[in-house]
Amino acid sequence: MESGSGMGDYRGVNDMQESTSPSSGQAQPDERPGARGSSADTPVKPVIPAAAAKRANASVIGMIIALVLSIAAFLPVVLMNPQPKSDGYRPDINVASVARNAEDVAGFTPIAPDTGNAFRANYARWESGSGSGVPTWEVGYVTPKTSFIALVQTTKANPTWLLQQTKNAPVTGTRNAGGKDWELRDTGKGEKSMVLNYRGSIVVLSGAAQLDEFATLAAAVVGSLESNAAVTVSPSAPPAP
Repeated sequence: MESGSGMGDYRGVNDMQESTSPSSGQAQPDERPGARGSSADTPVKPVIPAAAAKRANASVIGMIIALVLSIAAFLPVVLMNPQPKSDGYRPDINVASVARNAEDVAGFTPIAPDTGNAFRANYARWESGSGSGVPTWEVGYVTPKTSFIALVQTTKANPTWLLQQTKNAPVTGTRNAGGKDWELRDTGKGEKSMVLNYRGSIVVLSGAAQLDEFATLAAAVVGSLESNAAVTVSPSAPPAP
């Protein structure tokens, strides 16, 4: 009887040990506070080798030196070729000469108003009118008050073309200049036009200049028109004796 009891106790102890002891093949987690994930939470600071840092600094310094050398090479070119100042720069436009050259293709004598040195021409050209169907003689003038007036002359005007030239501005009256009554058209926004139909030509002056400057240029236009007519329609020479 005793031997059976001892054997039963021994077997019970063994069963208890097996149920409470950890399995030899399983790793037990570390239950200490802060132990789990401590290595993942620690930031890793990159370390640049000294050689790489030296090469990076050398590249930046090289770029700065190249930029300075480029500026130093370009600066003398700019200094030796200064941009013309707006007050002193005047394009060499000989309106009378360009008008004579355009006379053969124009079929009439383009006007070249004599304004002395008061008005400065910054362009003079003949336009064939391939787009509008109206060939024109065009001159741009800078006024004494540094405004602008565009001159357009043609012998083939039509109502649509005239509206385009005057920006659809309504007729607001007339203004006498050079002894002729010019039709005045005003957009009400600063732009205005003066139109003259004289001796087969339509002349349109357009711009934002003041009316007194329009009148001065218009008077010179009339003088040129009358001068051209006198040359074109000259009296017949008397018969030779």
